[in-house]
Parts: sequence; C-alpha cells; structure tokens
Amino acid sequence: MAGSGKAHMRPEGDRVLVVDDLTVEFNLGKNKVVKAVSGVSFDLVRGETLAIVGESGCGKSTLGKAVLQLPKPTSGSVEFLSKDLTKLKGDELRDMRPAMQMIFQDPISSLDPRMNVSETLAEPLRVWEKGNEAEINAKIDELLWAVNLDPAVVRERHSYEFSGGQCQRISIARALALDPTLIICDEPVSALDVSVQAQILNLLQDMKDRYGLTLIFISHDLAVVKTISTRVMVMYLGKVCEVATPDDLYQRTRHHYTKALVASVPIPDPTRKPEGGRIQGEPPSPMNPPSGCRFRTRCPMASEQCANEEPQLREIAPNHFVACHHPLG
Repeated sequence: MAGSGKAHMRPEGDRVLVVDDLTVEFNLGKNKVVKAVSGVSFDLVRGETLAIVGESGCGKSTLGKAVLQLPKPTSGSVEFLSKDLTKLKGDELRDMRPAMQMIFQDPISSLDPRMNVSETLAEPLRVWEKGNEAEINAKIDELLWAVNLDPAVVRERHSYEFSGGQCQRISIARALALDPTLIICDEPVSALDVSVQAQILNLLQDMKDRYGLTLIFISHDLAVVKTISTRVMVMYLGKVCEVATPDDLYQRTRHHYTKALVASVPIPDPTRKPEGGRIQGEPPSPMNPPSGCRFRTRCPMASEQCANEEPQLREIAPNHFVACHHPLG
C-alpha cells in the first residue's frame, strides 16, 4: 500500500492549501522515533471537502494538526493562502491563525466549563478586536442562530449543561467566529450518537455552503465521509495509499487496504453475509515500519517487490490514484 508520490496534486485551480512532502516524527529518546506521518502530499481547492480516512493510529489527526503547525512538522512545507506556514514565526504565523480553525473530536472537553456560551464565542472576537461589545453580541446571536441554537436559551449556560451534539454545535459556532477560510474537522461526529451524527454532518454542509468554507474532514468511518466529501484520501501507517472521489472509491476500490475499510462499514441488513476483504493482524509499529510497502505485512497480494520497493501514487483511472504494485482490477 502506502507510498509516496505527487501524481494526485493539481497544478491548476484555486488552491487554498498545498501540503508538500510533510513528515512528522516524535523523538522518544534512546534512539526511538515514532514516524507518525511520512512524506504526505496533497492539495485543497477552494470550496471542496477533503476527507482523510484510515484506522486509528494511521497519522490522520497528526497530519491535520501539523497543517496548523500544532506541532510544527519535522520537514516538508504547508502553503496556505500562498504563504508557507513552516517558515513563519511569531506574529507572522499568528496573523494567519484566524483563517484556519479546528473542530475537535470530543465536543465536551474542547469547551471550557468555566465559561458560558456567550463568553466562549466572545473570546476570539475580543482577542482579535472584531468590533465593539454591541457588534460582538450581535455576532454571537448570529453564530448561535446559524447552528440552530436559540441565543436566549443558551447564552448564559455552560458546556456541562448541554448534550454532546449541542456542544459540537457550539464548537462549530466558535470555529466560524473569525470567518475562516479553512476548517479542519478532526473526527467531529465519532463521539456522538448515530442519531445526532447526521444532524452535525448536515450542519457542517450548510455552514460550508453559507460561509464559503473549505474543509478537511478526518474520520475512520468511510460511511460518514461518503456523504460530505468531494475527495477522499486513504492513509495507512503515515502514508497515502489511495485518492479518489467518494463514489469512485466505493464502487471501484483499487487498493487492498481501502477494500478492507469499505468492507468494514456496517450494513443494516441481517440477512446479508459479510463481504470478503477483511485484513488480518495488527498494524506494525510506527517506530519500526516495514520496508517497501507498509501494508505488505497484512496484504494478501504481497510479493517480493512489495518488500523491496515502495509503491508510488499513480493514476489508474481519471482522478483515481493508488499506491500499490498489485492494484485491484
């Protein structure tokens, strides 16, 4: 599976974000290094939603945070609105922060329980001096109505008085407060009940259309990203293995790992037998990844070439890219 390469990068279009050969490693001491993200490249055109999917530990959340320079990547570049964030420091980097925001996985712990909703939404507006108190109060009401919360009911309440879904709506309102260009959604529905997930996904889509947002949507659930994404990037152990549109990825899966991910999506039909394509074993340690293709230790089609040569992303169908020596037909 996983390989390098930039065949999927688009030279044309209004690109908001260009990530080039990004690497994130964590030094644990005693010559132990966690290779969380290894040479990942992708771009993001204004107005689209890129979904980054993969199992837990594949590096997708680390990649999202590295784009925001939290922490700074070990190497590579992150060009956002024509500025390389990896070369900015101090006030120069701080000035870019309002344009890029993040919605976190746990909606309750991401909100300060000591602050009520009004204070939570007012804080970024005051820090960045976005209007006087009357204008800030009007903006708070606008944000709350936008996420389908009644300001008269919720303004003076605290996070521990809300459900997880309501807290995530407040988090979305907070992310919108500074009129960002890019929002990174780090598994924003994984901690919510299934009945609430659809509401939050619909809300994110509405906010994207209303405010002209560009989104990165991180998830381990392909069923979730199919409804919201315009492009999907599949990761495994810090590498990219497949990039395609969601419909193409589902209907014409070309990578063995992606096939296993698709097969793992639950189908609400008790009479339907589980499909094949399930993978065996546990992922290798990111401190000592396999040579060549990192998926080869769990791949049914692994060969000697997979052990000796790292596969490169290549286009095998229009706008469909895969890093595999033996792709599915």
